[in-house]
Amino acid sequence: MPPQMKIVVKVPMHCDKCRTKALKIAAAAHGVSKVSIEGANKDHVEVIGDDVDSVCLTRSLRKKLGCSCTIIKVEEVKPAVKPEKKPATSAPSASCVQYCCTPQFRPMYCELVHEYPEPTTCSIM
Repeated sequence: MPPQMKIVVKVPMHCDKCRTKALKIAAAAHGVSKVSIEGANKDHVEVIGDDVDSVCLTRSLRKKLGCSCTIIKVEEVKPAVKPEKKPATSAPSASCVQYCCTPQFRPMYCELVHEYPEPTTCSIM
């Protein structure tokens, strides 16, 4: 699995319509999982995703917005370290297991239904 990359691109945006358009263009790129607007002037587009090509992303922003976009930063996102949980020392009593932990609902089953069956003969001829 390729590591997640964080790409920050500076895009000159002067109104909310431009910001929305830039977000849509960035979200449509291959491998993008998160897009946001950052920066003091709200002129940085931050993209996080797997196997995202920063050059292609910047090129498509330039082409579709018609402005000069520059890559500010490309870095690898490190996964957050989860603290280990300690196991509980006391076990639940037998009465709790009997009354509280029994399943209250029956399992649900789904059936695959084809709404439009495939025709056996050609309808045109």
